[in-house]
Amino acid sequence: MKMLLSFLVVGVGGFFGSMARYGLSYLIKNITDSTFPYGTFAINILGCFIIGLLFGLGTRVSLLQGNGWLFWASGFCGGFTTFSTFALDNMDLIDKQLSLQAILYTVLSVAAGLLLCKLGIEITR
Repeated sequence: MKMLLSFLVVGVGGFFGSMARYGLSYLIKNITDSTFPYGTFAINILGCFIIGLLFGLGTRVSLLQGNGWLFWASGFCGGFTTFSTFALDNMDLIDKQLSLQAILYTVLSVAAGLLLCKLGIEITR
């Protein structure tokens, strides 16, 4: 029964995370006119920042422990971040012979993601 509840908690969090991802991606796509995947980039680095904040607060905020952690980290952030889409976007750039953009996108995503995750952790200390 506990496992079923955990799955439901993650699923509900993922539902909201997926809706947030779609909404933000849609918004960014409609305000930019570029071959660079700004929406996925923004979502990935924002997701890294959010999970850093959650991790930093997790030991001090009871709502972020147990099922709260499952909801926010595994569910919401798992549904919100789009690392598989990141990989597919890179393949699309490479297929379009935009290798320099693919390299830039990868380096910026990883560097900014790590930095913002660390920032999220540091903000909560």
